[in-house]
Amino acid sequence: MNKILFNDRIIERENVIDIEDRGYQFGDGVYEVIGVYGGKMFMLDEHMERLKRSADEIQLKIPLIINDLKNKLRELVLINNLEEGIIYLQITRGVAPRWHTFPDETVSPVTIAYVRSLKRMTDLEKNGVSAILTEDIRWLRCDIKTLNLLPNVLSKQKAVENSAFEAIMHRKNIVTEASSSNVFIVKNEELFTHPANNFILNGITRKKVIQLCEELNLKVNEETFTVDTLLQADEVFITATKLDIIPVVKVNNQPIGTGKPGNVTKKILHKFQSLIQPATQT
Repeated sequence: MNKILFNDRIIERENVIDIEDRGYQFGDGVYEVIGVYGGKMFMLDEHMERLKRSADEIQLKIPLIINDLKNKLRELVLINNLEEGIIYLQITRGVAPRWHTFPDETVSPVTIAYVRSLKRMTDLEKNGVSAILTEDIRWLRCDIKTLNLLPNVLSKQKAVENSAFEAIMHRKNIVTEASSSNVFIVKNEELFTHPANNFILNGITRKKVIQLCEELNLKVNEETFTVDTLLQADEVFITATKLDIIPVVKVNNQPIGTGKPGNVTKKILHKFQSLIQPATQT
């Protein structure tokens, strides 16, 4: 896993980050994490669409044509012999003297991508995980996948310090999402998840789960719900790239439903697994 994509070249991994890269100094950039199953990138088109939207929202021009970027990512997977894992892709506004305003147009954005081997978390899928509740202190444009993740990091660290896997965040008692995943609850065999507005990131796995629920004739309500509703749910699960679908069986030390992964979650997970063994979309 020593080859990386740097701008338009695949090179040996080395220290390629300049001290005045705006991603390093301002978090001025966007990123994507793409799952790889059976050597194939999963839902690549959707990831590229979201990358372009995020870049547009912060007025950042993607330096490569999207089709060329996709081909470079395929080459990166092949040259690193990656069978199962992730691609991390990042684009920053480039290297320029440190001023808060955008640099002039002669400064080129910097693209970098690398791969990492990562197996599915089958034990977590089978047994479920615990989570804690924490206040959502992030900015008001969580729909943009930017490099500014310090609030997420603090929430995740709080979860770890409380022997939990994830931190489920809320704004004024309304559940938004988790520190690195989207949140679904199940009540009376209906699913609920926060609508895809500026308060959450519209996860790629989230979108796929909603599609799969339509195929399974499961109703999905994209509407807000409270912390109390979450705690009284029959089932809770989280979704994210390569995390896939993980049942949450305890929140703040309170069991969810029976305290075990529920049947609706299992049904959706089984449907999702049929897509990624192996992934059929490149």
